[in-house]
Amino acid sequence: MPHNKNLNYQPFQVIENHDSRVLLLCDHASNHIPYIYNNLNISDENLSRHIVYDIGSKGVTISLANLLKSNAILSNFSRLLIDPNRALNDPTLIMKISDNYIIPGNLNLDNNKCLNRINNFYKPYHEAVKKKINDLLSRNVVPIIISMHSFTPIFRGIERPWHISILWDQDTRFSGPLIDFLESDNEYIIGKNEPYSGSLKGDTLYRHASLNGIPHVLIEIRQDLISDAEGQQKWALYLNKIISRLLDLNGLNYIDI
Repeated sequence: MPHNKNLNYQPFQVIENHDSRVLLLCDHASNHIPYIYNNLNISDENLSRHIVYDIGSKGVTISLANLLKSNAILSNFSRLLIDPNRALNDPTLIMKISDNYIIPGNLNLDNNKCLNRINNFYKPYHEAVKKKINDLLSRNVVPIIISMHSFTPIFRGIERPWHISILWDQDTRFSGPLIDFLESDNEYIIGKNEPYSGSLKGDTLYRHASLNGIPHVLIEIRQDLISDAEGQQKWALYLNKIISRLLDLNGLNYIDI
């Protein structure tokens, strides 16, 4: 484990509910960078930007887990330290530049420094996810994995109109009905595989859900809607209302490989 002023530091946070089959994941929950990395020499004003973490996603995930009485695993390190939502061979695993901002502490990293981040942050997070999934499967419970993210409302000068977006790859058992419910409300602009596709090979859902035939979905919420506690609770309540209705769908009760 990396040196840290907090001796109890863990690179992930776990919320346990043994009676639930739902597992919420939040890959980009935190902007925390352990002090030995000197904030990657990122300026203070940039440490709160979307390039460092998914703004608001942690609050929504924790509130939703409490409402659903579900399991949840959240990262406790910045995506700029290492991105857990990437394959190990992905060139964006450790970003050198993000949204036109150079990350000084990620330049000229040797293999040992990269391996240190993989072993101390990336692997423990994914091992925690795998452990929880295996625990559910060992009890003959098919998990439902919901990955929580957020997106910046403006990227490279282009406004993003969606309030919420649903992402998927091949398995639409959960994403399809979820989109239907969201659209039936006629309350928000719903994105479908926006602002990017849900088919990134090697990402968290591909690794833990798609390859194992486990029903899953990725939810993106626009960051200006969840930038404070009030917005986070509002969206958690809204998603709880919809997700709770979908958990008993027959198509979610089996592994589909």
